[in-house]
Amino acid sequence: MPEIAEVETVRLTLKERILNKTIKDIHIYYEKIILDNPEIFTEKLIGETIKDIKRIGKWLIFETDNYYLLSHLRMEGKYFIKNSKDELVKHEHIEFVFTDSTCLRYHDTRKFGRMKLMPKDKLYEFEGIKKQGIEPLNDDLTADYLYKKFHPKNIPMKTLLLDQTIISGLGNIYADEVLFASKVNPFKKGNQITKKDCERIVASSNSIIKNAIKEGGTTIRSYTSSLGVTGRFQNYLMVHKKEGEKCSICGSIIQKEFIGGRSTYYCPKCQKVKKTIKA
Repeated sequence: MPEIAEVETVRLTLKERILNKTIKDIHIYYEKIILDNPEIFTEKLIGETIKDIKRIGKWLIFETDNYYLLSHLRMEGKYFIKNSKDELVKHEHIEFVFTDSTCLRYHDTRKFGRMKLMPKDKLYEFEGIKKQGIEPLNDDLTADYLYKKFHPKNIPMKTLLLDQTIISGLGNIYADEVLFASKVNPFKKGNQITKKDCERIVASSNSIIKNAIKEGGTTIRSYTSSLGVTGRFQNYLMVHKKEGEKCSICGSIIQKEFIGGRSTYYCPKCQKVKKTIKA
């Protein structure tokens, strides 16, 4: 699943290639991806020029003359830039055709991605944007902020790190990596967390996401950014998808368990797993 670093890589890649392009036509082959009336969506966007590409959490935000086009890649969403005459391939569900005869195609094997058109003055009225927490690279993400959010919760830390209303943009991969780097047990409950734990989580979130963006994100299974650019941060992962391998820090065997239905990888020694706190 594309997470904050992967979405940022997509944003930067697309920004280099499609700014100032004007939309000539739109072809929608799977309407459920569009959260608006498809006809109105198309009518409003034709003739609009892409002025900028922004991001809030995992939402890509295409800024046009009069609107924000919000796009969430969900599990398998990808964008590709092609010639408008190129043959449509399987799983290409939305096509934005530009006046220069290039096109932007949205590809999604599972069809979970979503798009929403918003007037510029109403961006934060959209629930998906309004509920976003603080991003890992934002200076407002502090130990005090996290302690206030975590400490009232009788919920495992892995689940809390995936809560987008607390920290925006962390997904399963980076939650595992942040917890490992912070030496926090993924089963530890929020109400057992300390200020020191929160300080480590802030520092780890910042450094890991910063490095992941630098490396172009993490390529796990089918993730690629626009134009097939693949991430390299998977080469730096310490625990995620490392089940059965030795921890590079202490030599213990990396474990895999499920928390809230999500696969969770951790080191039983570095993260001091206590069976009594599992749920």
